[in-house]
Amino acid sequence: MDSYNNIRFDGERSRLQAIAELRCPQCRQGKMFKYSNWRIDKFDDMHKNCPVCNLHFEVEPGFWYGAMFVSYGFSILILLVLGLTIYWGFGDPSIWGYIIPIPIVSLLAVPFNFRMSRSVFLHLFGFVKYKPELGKVVL
Repeated sequence: MDSYNNIRFDGERSRLQAIAELRCPQCRQGKMFKYSNWRIDKFDDMHKNCPVCNLHFEVEPGFWYGAMFVSYGFSILILLVLGLTIYWGFGDPSIWGYIIPIPIVSLLAVPFNFRMSRSVFLHLFGFVKYKPELGKVVL
């Protein structure tokens, strides 16, 4: 039993974890977005700077235009998976079996797609180095 006393659960986040949790790429602690994922009306409200390390998220003017390409890739992936699921799961229904659910799911995925594409783009193409000493502040 005593061996469990030394386990730490406050370890550093991996890059993949920080991307999935929409955290700052520099400290991996600060949240990129002001509101939770469930606030559909404010899904696009981002902090200008990281609340923990003060990193300016928009690395250069027009930086987020590149995230549109990542968003496009996510959209294609969602459409492919959904189309194949409908084809194999429902035995290739009529054209209306594709026309109705695919746009509905695509619209419902907009907040997820928007946030995740920005997080992926900033982490992979923002050229921001991870500085673990900045993330020692616990939120």
